[in-house]
Amino acid sequence: MNILIIDDEQGIRTTLAAIFEDERYHAFTAEDAIVGIDILSSRQIDLIFLDVLLPNMGGLEALERIKKDWPHIEIIVISGHANIDMAVRAVKLGAFDFLEKPLSLDKVLTVTRNAITVQNLRKENINLKKQITPKMEILGQSKSIEHVRILIKQAAETDARVLISGENGTGKEIAARALHSFSARADKPFVEVNCAAIPDTLIESELFGHEKGAFTDAVASRKGRFEMADGGTLFLDEIGDMSLAAQAKVLRALQEQRIERVGGEKTIDVDVRIIAATNKNLEQECEAGRFRQDLFFRLNVVPLYIPPLRDRTEDIPILLNHFLKEFGWKTFEFDKDVLDFLASYEWPGNIRELKNLAERITVMYDEGKIDAESVRGLLQKSPSVKKENAEKRIPSVPDIQHQFYNKKYIEAKELFEKSYLEFHFAQNGYTISKTAESIGMYPSNLHAKLKKYGLRTEQ
Repeated sequence: MNILIIDDEQGIRTTLAAIFEDERYHAFTAEDAIVGIDILSSRQIDLIFLDVLLPNMGGLEALERIKKDWPHIEIIVISGHANIDMAVRAVKLGAFDFLEKPLSLDKVLTVTRNAITVQNLRKENINLKKQITPKMEILGQSKSIEHVRILIKQAAETDARVLISGENGTGKEIAARALHSFSARADKPFVEVNCAAIPDTLIESELFGHEKGAFTDAVASRKGRFEMADGGTLFLDEIGDMSLAAQAKVLRALQEQRIERVGGEKTIDVDVRIIAATNKNLEQECEAGRFRQDLFFRLNVVPLYIPPLRDRTEDIPILLNHFLKEFGWKTFEFDKDVLDFLASYEWPGNIRELKNLAERITVMYDEGKIDAESVRGLLQKSPSVKKENAEKRIPSVPDIQHQFYNKKYIEAKELFEKSYLEFHFAQNGYTISKTAESIGMYPSNLHAKLKKYGLRTEQ
Protein backbone atom coordinates (compact mmCIF):
# COMPACT_ATOMS: atom_id res chain seq x y z
CA MET A 1 0.00 0.00 0.00
CA ASN A 2 1.54 3.32 -1.12
CA ILE A 3 0.38 6.49 0.70
CA LEU A 4 1.14 10.03 -0.51
CA ILE A 5 1.18 12.89 2.02
CA ILE A 6 0.77 16.39 0.50
CA ASP A 7 1.29 19.08 3.16
CA ASP A 8 3.42 22.23 3.31
CA GLU A 9 4.34 21.59 6.97
CA GLN A 10 7.50 19.51 7.28
CA GLY A 11 6.49 18.29 10.74
CA ILE A 12 3.14 16.92 9.49
CA ARG A 13 4.81 15.14 6.60
CA THR A 14 7.49 13.59 8.80
CA THR A 15 5.06 12.49 11.51
CA LEU A 16 2.52 10.92 9.14
CA ALA A 17 5.25 9.21 7.13
CA ALA A 18 6.69 7.68 10.32
CA ILE A 19 3.23 6.48 11.42
CA PHE A 20 2.57 4.81 8.08
CA GLU A 21 6.02 3.25 7.90
CA ASP A 22 5.43 1.76 11.38
CA GLU A 23 2.20 0.25 10.02
CA ARG A 24 4.21 -1.23 7.13
CA TYR A 25 2.84 1.11 4.50
CA HIS A 26 5.11 2.83 1.99
CA ALA A 27 4.94 6.63 2.39
CA PHE A 28 5.74 9.36 -0.16
CA THR A 29 5.73 13.07 0.74
CA ALA A 30 5.26 16.33 -1.18
CA GLU A 31 5.42 19.93 0.03
CA ASP A 32 2.77 21.13 -2.42
CA ALA A 33 0.14 19.79 -4.85
CA ILE A 34 2.30 20.29 -7.96
CA VAL A 35 5.04 18.06 -6.54
CA GLY A 36 2.35 15.60 -5.43
CA ILE A 37 0.85 15.40 -8.91
CA ASP A 38 4.34 14.77 -10.32
CA ILE A 39 4.67 11.82 -7.94
CA LEU A 40 1.26 10.53 -9.01
CA SER A 41 2.39 10.66 -12.65
CA SER A 42 5.32 8.36 -11.99
CA ARG A 43 4.31 6.19 -9.02
CA GLN A 44 1.50 3.80 -8.12
CA ILE A 45 -0.32 5.53 -5.24
CA ASP A 46 -3.24 3.97 -3.35
CA LEU A 47 -4.19 6.63 -0.78
CA ILE A 48 -3.57 10.39 -0.37
CA PHE A 49 -3.59 12.67 2.68
CA LEU A 50 -4.12 16.18 1.25
CA ASP A 51 -3.86 19.48 3.11
CA VAL A 52 -6.30 22.26 2.16
CA LEU A 53 -4.08 25.32 2.48
CA LEU A 54 -1.17 24.78 0.11
CA PRO A 55 1.12 27.12 -1.86
CA ASN A 56 0.92 27.33 -5.69
CA MET A 57 -2.28 25.23 -5.93
CA GLY A 58 -4.99 25.01 -3.30
CA GLY A 59 -5.90 21.66 -1.78
CA LEU A 60 -9.49 21.62 -3.05
CA GLU A 61 -8.35 22.53 -6.55
CA ALA A 62 -5.79 19.72 -6.35
CA LEU A 63 -8.50 17.34 -5.07
CA GLU A 64 -10.67 18.09 -8.10
CA ARG A 65 -7.79 17.60 -10.53
CA ILE A 66 -6.54 14.38 -8.93
CA LYS A 67 -10.03 12.87 -8.88
CA LYS A 68 -10.38 13.66 -12.58
CA ASP A 69 -7.13 11.95 -13.60
CA TRP A 70 -6.91 9.25 -10.89
CA PRO A 71 -10.52 8.53 -9.86
CA HIS A 72 -9.66 5.20 -8.19
CA ILE A 73 -7.41 6.80 -5.52
CA GLU A 74 -9.05 7.60 -2.17
CA ILE A 75 -8.21 11.07 -0.78
CA ILE A 76 -8.42 12.14 2.86
CA VAL A 77 -8.47 15.94 3.23
CA ILE A 78 -6.84 17.50 6.33
CA SER A 79 -6.96 21.11 7.54
CA GLY A 80 -6.24 23.26 10.58
CA HIS A 81 -8.81 25.84 9.47
CA ALA A 82 -11.76 23.56 8.88
CA ASN A 83 -15.41 24.48 8.74
CA ILE A 84 -18.56 22.63 7.74
CA ASP A 85 -18.82 24.29 4.33
CA MET A 86 -15.25 23.31 3.46
CA ALA A 87 -15.81 19.72 4.59
CA VAL A 88 -19.03 19.44 2.56
CA ARG A 89 -17.34 20.83 -0.53
CA ALA A 90 -14.42 18.41 -0.17
CA VAL A 91 -16.75 15.41 0.07
CA LYS A 92 -18.73 16.62 -2.95
CA LEU A 93 -15.48 16.82 -4.90
CA GLY A 94 -14.79 13.18 -4.07
CA ALA A 95 -12.85 13.18 -0.77
CA PHE A 96 -13.16 9.96 1.22
CA ASP A 97 -13.08 11.81 4.58
CA PHE A 98 -12.14 15.11 6.21
CA LEU A 99 -9.86 15.36 9.28
CA GLU A 100 -9.13 18.43 11.41
CA LYS A 101 -5.68 19.37 12.71
CA PRO A 102 -4.17 18.65 15.12
CA LEU A 103 -4.43 15.12 13.87
CA SER A 104 -5.29 12.26 16.20
CA LEU A 105 -3.20 9.12 15.72
CA ASP A 106 -6.23 6.91 16.30
CA LYS A 107 -8.35 8.84 13.77
CA VAL A 108 -5.58 8.76 11.16
CA LEU A 109 -5.17 5.00 11.45
CA THR A 110 -8.92 4.36 11.59
CA VAL A 111 -9.71 6.38 8.48
CA THR A 112 -6.72 4.79 6.70
CA ARG A 113 -8.02 1.30 7.45
CA ASN A 114 -11.52 2.30 6.36
CA ALA A 115 -10.20 3.64 3.05
CA ILE A 116 -8.22 0.44 2.50
CA THR A 117 -11.33 -1.64 3.26
CA VAL A 118 -13.32 0.31 0.66
CA GLN A 119 -10.57 -0.21 -1.91
CA ASN A 120 -10.47 -3.95 -1.17
CA LEU A 121 -14.24 -4.18 -1.57
CA ARG A 122 -14.00 -2.35 -4.88
CA LYS A 123 -11.32 -4.78 -6.08
CA GLU A 124 -13.43 -7.73 -4.92
CA ASN A 125 -16.39 -6.34 -6.84
CA ILE A 126 -14.24 -6.03 -9.95
CA ASN A 127 -13.07 -9.64 -9.53
CA LEU A 128 -16.68 -10.85 -9.16
CA LYS A 129 -17.66 -9.01 -12.32
CA LYS A 130 -14.65 -10.55 -14.01
CA GLN A 131 -15.85 -14.04 -13.02
CA ILE A 132 -19.39 -13.56 -14.38
CA THR A 133 -18.31 -11.72 -17.53
CA PRO A 134 -18.01 -14.11 -20.48
CA LYS A 135 -14.47 -14.63 -21.73
CA MET A 136 -13.64 -13.48 -25.23
CA GLU A 137 -13.62 -16.76 -27.14
CA ILE A 138 -12.27 -17.83 -30.52
CA LEU A 139 -15.09 -19.68 -32.30
CA GLY A 140 -14.54 -22.91 -34.24
CA GLN A 141 -13.84 -26.61 -33.85
CA SER A 142 -11.04 -27.09 -36.36
CA LYS A 143 -7.72 -28.45 -35.10
CA SER A 144 -5.91 -25.24 -36.05
CA ILE A 145 -8.30 -23.08 -34.02
CA GLU A 146 -8.19 -25.47 -31.07
CA HIS A 147 -4.40 -25.06 -31.16
CA VAL A 148 -4.84 -21.27 -31.16
CA ARG A 149 -7.15 -21.47 -28.12
CA ILE A 150 -4.65 -23.62 -26.22
CA LEU A 151 -1.81 -21.18 -26.94
CA ILE A 152 -3.96 -18.21 -25.88
CA LYS A 153 -4.83 -19.75 -22.52
CA GLN A 154 -1.22 -20.77 -21.90
CA ALA A 155 0.16 -17.33 -22.83
CA ALA A 156 -2.57 -15.48 -20.92
CA GLU A 157 -1.30 -16.91 -17.63
CA THR A 158 1.95 -14.97 -18.05
CA ASP A 159 2.97 -11.42 -18.93
CA ALA A 160 4.99 -12.64 -21.93
CA ARG A 161 4.70 -10.51 -25.05
CA VAL A 162 2.71 -12.07 -27.89
CA LEU A 163 3.08 -11.41 -31.61
CA ILE A 164 -0.07 -12.34 -33.53
CA SER A 165 0.32 -12.89 -37.27
CA GLY A 166 -2.23 -13.64 -39.95
CA GLU A 167 -4.04 -12.20 -42.94
CA ASN A 168 -6.46 -9.30 -42.71
CA GLY A 169 -9.83 -10.28 -41.27
CA THR A 170 -8.72 -13.51 -39.59
CA GLY A 171 -9.52 -12.28 -36.06
CA LYS A 172 -6.19 -11.02 -34.69
CA GLU A 173 -7.90 -8.39 -32.54
CA ILE A 174 -10.29 -11.01 -31.11
CA ALA A 175 -7.26 -13.14 -30.22
CA ALA A 176 -5.62 -10.15 -28.50
CA ARG A 177 -8.77 -9.43 -26.49
CA ALA A 178 -9.01 -13.12 -25.55
CA LEU A 179 -5.43 -13.01 -24.25
CA HIS A 180 -6.37 -10.01 -22.11
CA SER A 181 -9.67 -11.44 -20.84
CA PHE A 182 -8.02 -14.69 -19.69
CA SER A 183 -5.13 -12.87 -18.00
CA ALA A 184 -4.70 -11.54 -14.46
CA ARG A 185 -4.99 -8.05 -16.01
CA ALA A 186 -8.56 -8.61 -17.22
CA ASP A 187 -9.98 -5.98 -14.83
CA LYS A 188 -7.46 -3.39 -16.05
CA PRO A 189 -7.54 -1.40 -19.32
CA PHE A 190 -7.23 -2.96 -22.77
CA VAL A 191 -5.93 -0.15 -24.98
CA GLU A 192 -5.68 -0.56 -28.75
CA VAL A 193 -3.47 1.38 -31.13
CA ASN A 194 -3.85 0.97 -34.90
CA CYS A 195 -0.31 1.78 -35.98
CA ALA A 196 -1.34 1.94 -39.66
CA ALA A 197 -4.03 4.57 -39.05
CA ILE A 198 -1.90 7.13 -37.17
CA PRO A 199 0.41 9.45 -39.18
CA ASP A 200 4.12 9.21 -38.42
CA THR A 201 4.07 12.79 -37.10
CA LEU A 202 1.51 11.88 -34.42
CA ILE A 203 2.41 8.31 -33.47
CA GLU A 204 4.89 9.32 -30.75
CA SER A 205 2.36 11.65 -29.11
CA GLU A 206 -0.35 8.96 -29.33
CA LEU A 207 1.86 6.35 -27.68
CA PHE A 208 3.67 8.42 -25.06
CA GLY A 209 1.50 11.51 -24.61
CA HIS A 210 2.67 15.12 -24.62
CA GLU A 211 3.06 18.11 -22.35
CA LYS A 212 1.33 21.44 -22.85
CA GLY A 213 3.18 23.49 -25.47
CA ALA A 214 5.18 20.53 -26.81
CA PHE A 215 3.99 21.46 -30.32
CA THR A 216 1.62 23.90 -31.96
CA ASP A 217 -1.66 22.13 -31.17
CA ALA A 218 -0.64 20.91 -27.71
CA VAL A 219 -2.92 23.26 -25.75
CA ALA A 220 -2.98 20.91 -22.73
CA SER A 221 -1.01 17.97 -21.35
CA ARG A 222 -2.28 14.57 -22.51
CA LYS A 223 -1.65 11.00 -21.51
CA GLY A 224 -0.46 8.57 -24.17
CA ARG A 225 -1.65 5.03 -24.78
CA PHE A 226 1.14 3.54 -22.64
CA GLU A 227 -0.07 5.50 -19.60
CA MET A 228 -3.72 4.72 -20.36
CA ALA A 229 -2.87 1.01 -20.41
CA ASP A 230 -0.89 1.10 -17.15
CA GLY A 231 -1.58 -2.11 -15.25
CA GLY A 232 -3.35 -3.59 -18.27
CA THR A 233 -2.68 -4.55 -21.89
CA LEU A 234 -1.52 -2.42 -24.82
CA PHE A 235 -2.45 -3.89 -28.22
CA LEU A 236 -0.26 -2.59 -31.05
CA ASP A 237 -2.24 -3.55 -34.15
CA GLU A 238 -0.54 -3.48 -37.58
CA ILE A 239 2.85 -3.06 -35.88
CA GLY A 240 4.55 -3.74 -39.22
CA ASP A 241 3.39 -0.34 -40.50
CA MET A 242 5.09 1.62 -37.72
CA SER A 243 7.95 3.92 -38.76
CA LEU A 244 11.52 3.04 -37.80
CA ALA A 245 11.74 6.15 -35.60
CA ALA A 246 8.65 5.13 -33.63
CA GLN A 247 9.94 1.55 -33.42
CA ALA A 248 13.07 2.81 -31.66
CA LYS A 249 10.97 4.63 -29.04
CA VAL A 250 8.75 1.59 -28.47
CA LEU A 251 11.84 -0.63 -28.09
CA ARG A 252 13.20 1.69 -25.42
CA ALA A 253 9.88 1.70 -23.57
CA LEU A 254 9.79 -2.11 -23.60
CA GLN A 255 13.35 -2.36 -22.34
CA GLU A 256 13.02 0.19 -19.52
CA GLN A 257 9.30 -0.06 -18.65
CA ARG A 258 9.22 3.72 -18.52
CA ILE A 259 8.40 6.52 -20.94
CA GLU A 260 8.75 10.25 -21.47
CA ARG A 261 5.98 12.42 -22.84
CA VAL A 262 6.72 14.52 -25.91
CA GLY A 263 8.09 17.84 -24.64
CA GLY A 264 8.51 16.43 -21.12
CA GLU A 265 11.62 15.84 -19.06
CA LYS A 266 10.47 13.44 -16.34
CA THR A 267 10.28 9.68 -16.79
CA ILE A 268 7.03 7.85 -16.04
CA ASP A 269 7.03 4.22 -14.89
CA VAL A 270 4.50 2.02 -16.72
CA ASP A 271 3.41 -1.56 -16.12
CA VAL A 272 2.06 -2.69 -19.49
CA ARG A 273 1.67 -6.10 -21.15
CA ILE A 274 2.34 -5.76 -24.90
CA ILE A 275 0.46 -7.70 -27.56
CA ALA A 276 1.29 -6.88 -31.18
CA ALA A 277 -0.31 -7.98 -34.44
CA THR A 278 0.62 -7.81 -38.11
CA ASN A 279 -0.45 -9.11 -41.51
CA LYS A 280 3.14 -8.83 -42.73
CA ASN A 281 6.05 -11.24 -42.54
CA LEU A 282 8.19 -9.32 -40.04
CA GLU A 283 11.25 -11.49 -40.65
CA GLN A 284 11.20 -10.40 -44.31
CA GLU A 285 10.54 -6.82 -43.20
CA CYS A 286 13.64 -7.03 -41.00
CA GLU A 287 15.73 -8.31 -43.91
CA ALA A 288 14.45 -5.45 -46.08
CA GLY A 289 15.40 -2.92 -43.38
CA ARG A 290 11.81 -1.81 -42.77
CA PHE A 291 11.52 -3.31 -39.29
CA ARG A 292 14.01 -3.40 -36.42
CA GLN A 293 15.24 -6.88 -35.73
CA ASP A 294 15.81 -6.14 -32.02
CA LEU A 295 12.18 -5.00 -31.68
CA PHE A 296 10.99 -8.10 -33.54
CA PHE A 297 12.79 -10.35 -31.05
CA ARG A 298 11.35 -8.36 -28.13
CA LEU A 299 7.81 -8.75 -29.46
CA ASN A 300 8.03 -12.32 -30.72
CA VAL A 301 8.30 -14.04 -27.33
CA VAL A 302 5.13 -16.05 -27.98
CA PRO A 303 4.30 -16.27 -31.72
CA LEU A 304 0.60 -16.83 -32.45
CA TYR A 305 -0.51 -17.52 -36.03
CA ILE A 306 -4.20 -17.17 -36.91
CA PRO A 307 -5.01 -19.33 -39.97
CA PRO A 308 -7.11 -17.95 -42.84
CA LEU A 309 -10.73 -19.02 -43.19
CA ARG A 310 -10.05 -21.05 -46.37
CA ASP A 311 -7.86 -23.36 -44.25
CA ARG A 312 -10.54 -23.94 -41.60
CA THR A 313 -13.69 -24.37 -43.68
CA GLU A 314 -15.23 -26.74 -41.11
CA ASP A 315 -15.63 -23.65 -38.89
CA ILE A 316 -17.72 -21.74 -41.45
CA PRO A 317 -21.15 -23.10 -40.33
CA ILE A 318 -20.32 -22.33 -36.68
CA LEU A 319 -19.23 -18.78 -37.49
CA LEU A 320 -22.17 -18.14 -39.82
CA ASN A 321 -24.60 -19.40 -37.16
CA HIS A 322 -23.04 -17.04 -34.63
CA PHE A 323 -23.19 -14.01 -36.92
CA LEU A 324 -26.78 -14.64 -38.06
CA LYS A 325 -27.89 -14.81 -34.43
CA GLU A 326 -25.90 -11.68 -33.69
CA PHE A 327 -27.82 -9.85 -36.42
CA GLY A 328 -31.19 -10.99 -35.10
CA TRP A 329 -32.10 -14.26 -36.84
CA LYS A 330 -33.31 -16.97 -34.46
CA THR A 331 -34.20 -19.76 -36.90
CA PHE A 332 -32.44 -20.73 -40.11
CA GLU A 333 -31.06 -23.74 -41.94
CA PHE A 334 -28.51 -24.37 -44.67
CA ASP A 335 -28.80 -26.58 -47.74
CA LYS A 336 -25.84 -28.85 -48.37
CA ASP A 337 -25.08 -26.94 -51.56
CA VAL A 338 -24.78 -23.73 -49.48
CA LEU A 339 -22.13 -25.31 -47.27
CA ASP A 340 -20.34 -26.80 -50.27
CA PHE A 341 -20.25 -23.41 -51.95
CA LEU A 342 -18.99 -21.65 -48.80
CA ALA A 343 -16.28 -24.28 -48.40
CA SER A 344 -15.10 -23.81 -52.00
CA TYR A 345 -15.12 -20.01 -51.87
CA GLU A 346 -11.72 -18.35 -51.49
CA TRP A 347 -12.64 -15.88 -48.67
CA PRO A 348 -10.10 -13.14 -49.43
CA GLY A 349 -11.61 -11.08 -46.60
CA ASN A 350 -11.63 -14.04 -44.20
CA ILE A 351 -13.95 -13.90 -41.16
CA ARG A 352 -14.68 -10.21 -41.68
CA GLU A 353 -16.08 -11.04 -45.14
CA LEU A 354 -18.16 -13.89 -43.69
CA LYS A 355 -19.61 -11.55 -41.07
CA ASN A 356 -20.49 -9.03 -43.78
CA LEU A 357 -22.22 -11.84 -45.72
CA ALA A 358 -24.28 -12.75 -42.64
CA GLU A 359 -25.39 -9.14 -42.22
CA ARG A 360 -26.36 -8.91 -45.92
CA ILE A 361 -28.41 -12.11 -45.59
CA THR A 362 -30.40 -10.73 -42.65
CA VAL A 363 -30.99 -7.43 -44.47
CA MET A 364 -31.94 -8.85 -47.88
CA TYR A 365 -33.91 -11.98 -46.99
CA ASP A 366 -36.62 -13.06 -44.60
CA GLU A 367 -35.61 -15.25 -41.70
CA GLY A 368 -35.54 -18.92 -42.57
CA LYS A 369 -33.97 -21.13 -45.22
CA ILE A 370 -30.91 -19.96 -47.16
CA ASP A 371 -30.10 -21.29 -50.63
CA ALA A 372 -26.79 -21.34 -52.47
CA GLU A 373 -27.94 -19.07 -55.29
CA SER A 374 -28.83 -16.33 -52.83
CA VAL A 375 -25.49 -16.64 -51.05
CA ARG A 376 -23.61 -16.62 -54.36
CA GLY A 377 -25.39 -13.44 -55.43
CA LEU A 378 -24.70 -11.66 -52.15
CA LEU A 379 -20.98 -12.37 -52.33
CA GLN A 380 -20.98 -10.66 -55.75
CA LYS A 381 -18.12 -12.85 -56.91
CA SER A 382 -17.89 -15.92 -59.04
CA PRO A 383 -17.02 -18.96 -56.90
CA SER A 384 -13.39 -19.91 -56.94
CA VAL A 385 -12.32 -23.39 -55.97
CA LYS A 386 -10.20 -23.16 -52.87
CA LYS A 387 -7.62 -25.77 -53.81
CA GLU A 388 -6.82 -24.10 -57.12
CA ASN A 389 -6.37 -20.54 -55.87
CA ALA A 390 -4.90 -21.29 -52.46
CA GLU A 391 -1.71 -22.48 -54.13
CA LYS A 392 -0.79 -18.84 -54.76
CA ARG A 393 -0.60 -18.33 -51.00
CA ILE A 394 -0.03 -21.68 -49.31
CA PRO A 395 0.91 -24.60 -51.50
CA SER A 396 -1.08 -27.79 -51.21
CA VAL A 397 0.65 -31.12 -50.85
CA PRO A 398 1.77 -32.03 -54.39
CA ASP A 399 1.44 -35.49 -55.85
CA ILE A 400 5.11 -36.21 -56.53
CA GLN A 401 5.27 -39.90 -55.78
CA HIS A 402 5.26 -40.84 -59.47
CA GLN A 403 8.47 -38.85 -59.92
CA PHE A 404 10.45 -40.83 -57.36
CA TYR A 405 10.92 -43.97 -59.41
CA ASN A 406 12.60 -42.20 -62.33
CA LYS A 407 15.27 -40.55 -60.19
CA LYS A 408 18.32 -41.52 -58.22
CA TYR A 409 17.87 -41.88 -54.43
CA ILE A 410 19.61 -38.59 -53.61
CA GLU A 411 17.62 -36.68 -56.23
CA ALA A 412 14.31 -38.17 -55.05
CA LYS A 413 15.20 -37.36 -51.42
CA GLU A 414 16.02 -33.74 -52.24
CA LEU A 415 12.89 -33.37 -54.34
CA PHE A 416 10.74 -34.52 -51.43
CA GLU A 417 12.67 -32.46 -48.88
CA LYS A 418 12.28 -29.26 -50.92
CA SER A 419 8.55 -29.80 -51.40
CA TYR A 420 8.06 -30.74 -47.74
CA LEU A 421 9.86 -27.65 -46.45
CA GLU A 422 8.13 -25.37 -48.95
CA PHE A 423 4.72 -26.59 -47.81
CA HIS A 424 5.35 -26.31 -44.06
CA PHE A 425 7.20 -22.99 -44.35
CA ALA A 426 4.16 -21.48 -46.05
CA GLN A 427 1.71 -23.16 -43.64
CA ASN A 428 3.49 -21.45 -40.76
CA GLY A 429 3.36 -17.97 -42.26
CA TYR A 430 6.94 -18.05 -43.59
CA THR A 431 8.23 -17.87 -40.01
CA ILE A 432 11.35 -19.93 -39.33
CA SER A 433 10.77 -20.40 -35.58
CA LYS A 434 7.20 -21.65 -36.00
CA THR A 435 8.10 -23.91 -38.92
CA ALA A 436 11.04 -25.41 -37.05
CA GLU A 437 8.86 -26.13 -34.02
CA SER A 438 6.08 -27.70 -36.10
CA ILE A 439 8.37 -30.11 -37.97
CA GLY A 440 10.81 -30.82 -35.12
CA MET A 441 13.92 -29.18 -36.56
CA TYR A 442 16.41 -26.71 -35.11
CA PRO A 443 15.87 -23.19 -36.57
CA SER A 444 19.51 -22.93 -37.64
CA ASN A 445 19.25 -26.21 -39.58
CA LEU A 446 15.98 -25.12 -41.16
CA HIS A 447 17.49 -21.80 -42.20
CA ALA A 448 20.35 -23.63 -43.95
CA LYS A 449 17.91 -25.97 -45.75
CA LEU A 450 15.73 -23.07 -46.92
CA LYS A 451 18.78 -21.26 -48.22
CA LYS A 452 19.94 -24.43 -49.99
CA TYR A 453 16.65 -24.77 -51.87
CA GLY A 454 16.14 -21.05 -52.48
CA LEU A 455 13.02 -20.96 -50.29
CA ARG A 456 14.04 -18.14 -47.97
CA THR A 457 11.52 -15.67 -49.37
CA GLU A 458 7.75 -15.94 -49.72
CA GLN A 459 6.60 -17.65 -52.89
